[in-house]
Amino acid sequence: MLLALASVLTVKSQTLDEVIDKNLAAMGGKEKLLQLNTIIMEGSVSFNGQNIPVKTTQVNNKALRMDISINGMANYIIQTKDSGWMYFPIQGQKKAEATPPAVVKEGADELDIQSVLLNYKDKGHTVTLVGKDDVDGTECFKIKVTTKSGLEQTFFIDPANYYIIKATTKTKANGQEQEQTQMFSNYTKLDNGYVFPFSMSGGGLPGELKITKVDVNPKIDESIFKPSN
Repeated sequence: MLLALASVLTVKSQTLDEVIDKNLAAMGGKEKLLQLNTIIMEGSVSFNGQNIPVKTTQVNNKALRMDISINGMANYIIQTKDSGWMYFPIQGQKKAEATPPAVVKEGADELDIQSVLLNYKDKGHTVTLVGKDDVDGTECFKIKVTTKSGLEQTFFIDPANYYIIKATTKTKANGQEQEQTQMFSNYTKLDNGYVFPFSMSGGGLPGELKITKVDVNPKIDESIFKPSN
């Protein structure tokens, strides 16, 4: 009982906004995050003994494109605010197929590359500090987010550095609710002051994604967010 009381008091000692402010500061600070408009990440996923090249191109609150090269075949996923496409010739697809509207709606809020926690009230999201929870031996702050569109996410924040080390997202597939878990590690501070996790796993990835290059605020030709097949 005393241990439970101590845990409650520790959580109460930091408010939700204090935890969020420390997380945003750890990622480069609010001012820098508000200036984050485009990003290109390159890396590879380790799967079945292969290193599969992956390139993610994003425009804040507008669009995302993930290019995946497998056995010399160019595959891609595109998501915008109101549409999406998938093209995987490695699976026999002859042309890009439209993403179901329900999936597009669920993914729209994830186009926010500045952080869903940044100015969350202005964005219409509901955010709650629900306590602490163990993540591989680390007692993390547990923050639940329900976005304006209804997407439910839970973030687990390491109190030692205020990085998000785990995130769960509830999605619906074929009418069934599912929960995806994603892990983040190897946070790295770039010369420009931004901080990103350079290792990710879960969240639908077939293996660990290791980032090798991050380009912040590059000029992007937005025609790439339309299917080319």
